[in-house]
Amino acid sequence: MSAHGVLHIHSAPPALCPHIEWAVAGVLGVPVDLSWVSQSAAPGTMRAELTWEGRPGCAGAITSALAGWNRLRFEVTEDASAGCDGVRYSYTPALGTFTAVTGGNGDILIPEGCLRAAMALAETGSSLRGELDRLLGRAWDEELEPFRCAGDGAPVRWLHATG
Repeated sequence: MSAHGVLHIHSAPPALCPHIEWAVAGVLGVPVDLSWVSQSAAPGTMRAELTWEGRPGCAGAITSALAGWNRLRFEVTEDASAGCDGVRYSYTPALGTFTAVTGGNGDILIPEGCLRAAMALAETGSSLRGELDRLLGRAWDEELEPFRCAGDGAPVRWLHATG
């Protein structure tokens, strides 16, 4: 069974770039050599993108390998595969990790139980909009959007794991 997705390193200090490649290679089991370019949204940092193929769950493993490196901003997606939902992970130093299940078009899917909990919180005085924003990862989107836009036209590498 195979899964595929995309790793977007939105910003990384140049000194961390080889360490990121090694960490991702450790997850995918194949050498990784990213094409790093300057990130105009954060001068002095680099960005790269990688389209990957590997076993289901690689997006979570990549996120685990990179999360906590306080000076990185990144997103990892994994498309749905047989028996597995799609997923998106977003990471920023200020917010930590956000995880969401995604549909075939990349939209975030909010489980029924989470919607019921948000409505119950709204009945106790919490903002329903605030709860929905939290479930949709709005804070992560707001922080990452300038970095996403700055990457338009950046090269993308394709990588296929062999094991």
